[in-house]
Amino acid sequence: MSMRLAAVETFPLLYPLPQPYGDANGYKYYRASFLLRLTTEGGLSGWGEVTGWLPELETEFKRRIIPYLRGKNALKRTRLVAHLKGWHHRAAAGISMALTEIAAKGAGISICELWGGRRRDKVPVYASLQSYTAQAAWPEHPLSQAQEALSQGFRAIKVKIGAKTFGEDFSHIQHLQGSLSPGQEFMVDANQSFDQATARKWGRQMLSWENLAWFEEPLPIQQVATYKALRSQGGVAMAGGENIKSAVGFLALLQQGALDIIQPDPAHTGGLDEYRHILGLARSFGVRVSPHSFDGALSRYYALLAQACLPPWSKMAQDDIEPVEWDVMENPFTALVPLKPKGGQIHLPSGRGLGLELDEELICHYRWDGSSHWS
Repeated sequence: MSMRLAAVETFPLLYPLPQPYGDANGYKYYRASFLLRLTTEGGLSGWGEVTGWLPELETEFKRRIIPYLRGKNALKRTRLVAHLKGWHHRAAAGISMALTEIAAKGAGISICELWGGRRRDKVPVYASLQSYTAQAAWPEHPLSQAQEALSQGFRAIKVKIGAKTFGEDFSHIQHLQGSLSPGQEFMVDANQSFDQATARKWGRQMLSWENLAWFEEPLPIQQVATYKALRSQGGVAMAGGENIKSAVGFLALLQQGALDIIQPDPAHTGGLDEYRHILGLARSFGVRVSPHSFDGALSRYYALLAQACLPPWSKMAQDDIEPVEWDVMENPFTALVPLKPKGGQIHLPSGRGLGLELDEELICHYRWDGSSHWS
């Protein structure tokens, strides 16, 4: 069977949000997904996902990436991905996904089997919220969203701070924290919004919140020494790293003990092999890994598969694994991968390749027509 690539298809998807929502970086006015499908001359296909601005991605694929990939051997995954990193880092990540699925299908096995086999059939997920809206009912609206997620069986939720004054944000978080039932946890994400003094102020307030799982990216992630100092205050777990591109990028944070939890994203690193190397590196340093995966349903699924194969982080937690982020905001592209959490867990399917089929009717319905697009 020929493994040379015969076709490279792209599927840019766009959904304008009727009501914008966001975090400390601003509002989201739309949700987008850029899917790709590679097909070999022998008929094997694999799906990938790229994050980014649709017009730029479509142009880059047509201009350079598609001509480069046609005719290449799909089994030369590491060489192809390494070459494409120099052109477009996140496109390389999506192509790595598609080539990985082709390799698994060619061997007649699942992706987890390609990676050595899964250690567990289900992986925990937490509900990820975008706290800010333009509605007059803020902060009642995000509080009601949090309660809805908990009523659906999630045991942990992540909320945002950093776009309002300290007093407004603190009041919101204090109400949320006090509303949780025993066994329910929450995380707070500042999206790198604070200076050192504000981060320390939040850290002092958080010390009394026993149901706080972690404090995510209060500062620019490059400030390694400051993260180490915040962590040394004790009591509040520090998390971050969603936009770090490589294992080398995490190395200083790990070597200096700056984070308790790292959060790589399979769509942001330079391919799945690099992503899994980051997971292994964290285990070598005895650091927990809770993947970031807000930007795409397929990349989130790959994070779940990798988490299913990952050794436990502690001898004291042999049956446990860190949770994966699950977008619970309005986003039709969550349904691209036909899986839904039950009791805060995702039960993973088995089967060749991904073990499931993407919803191609949804892909056709939301396909971007190339008209005016906004960033």
